[in-house]
Amino acid sequence: MLSGVQMQQTIERPAVCAGIGVHSGEKARLVLKPAPVGSGVVFRRTDLDATNIEIKAHADSVSDTRLGTTLTNEAGVSVAVVEHLMAALAGLGVDNLIIEIDGPEVPIMDGSSAVYCELLLQAGLKTQSAPRRRIRILERVEIIDGPKRATLSPSDDTVLTLRARIEYDDSVIGIQQMTLRMAPGMFARDLAFARTYGFARDVDMLRAIGLARGGSLDNAVVLEDGAVMNPEGLRAEDEFVRHKMLDAVGDLMLTGAPIAGSYDAVQPGHALNNALVRKLLSTPSAWCWETDVDAMARQPEPARAAV
Repeated sequence: MLSGVQMQQTIERPAVCAGIGVHSGEKARLVLKPAPVGSGVVFRRTDLDATNIEIKAHADSVSDTRLGTTLTNEAGVSVAVVEHLMAALAGLGVDNLIIEIDGPEVPIMDGSSAVYCELLLQAGLKTQSAPRRRIRILERVEIIDGPKRATLSPSDDTVLTLRARIEYDDSVIGIQQMTLRMAPGMFARDLAFARTYGFARDVDMLRAIGLARGGSLDNAVVLEDGAVMNPEGLRAEDEFVRHKMLDAVGDLMLTGAPIAGSYDAVQPGHALNNALVRKLLSTPSAWCWETDVDAMARQPEPARAAV
């Protein structure tokens, strides 16, 4: 292991959990397993007899961004709502993992990433034998969709800084904005607990198009007539913008590596985030691969005192 160099990580031992999908309403069991250096994050649909049941967790695999991020491989095998689990992996620095799932959708659990963070920590994080690669942003990349906007910009930092602003015509949410730096421990402390949310008025419409069939007050914050319907209330007054940032962390993880740069978004969502990641990856001049070894090699040597 190189001194001062961040190394790739997986987990020490397998971990298991189960739950229902917020949209499909179907039960699924997850088995998280250690994976080799450089293999990234791979989902495996163990309930299918298809020849190719592996789905790479990468932006190129994204096939749907309606109220969640769905990944699909070239054989048409898919897994939905991956963002909360991907956010936990990004937040805890897990680079390589095999995720076996026996259903079409990652369990929503309580609507946040907290359960997945706890599961990963209980499994233990294992340092591997190769330096962690990150994506260094070199040029500003931007996506604009009406009032929605998202950018990735260069910074001198080795981690991602997130800035997000949301605005709703709802007295509970109103205008919320936040800036956070993805320092070690930040995600688990400041974002992981933030739950997904929605409006009671939209439930019937969503279920009519096959979504939100597993949604309930147990796995989402639900708003109606300017009030929170959940008996326990909010976990933080700004839980809504925190969840948007949680989603962004998960969606940006689909670049395939941590990002060194700044993310800035207004009214962000999965479609906007995926478009931003795809634009970044298709603009070779806007980014480069980097490890701590590369960064140290570029630093000038300190000046020596005259003898």
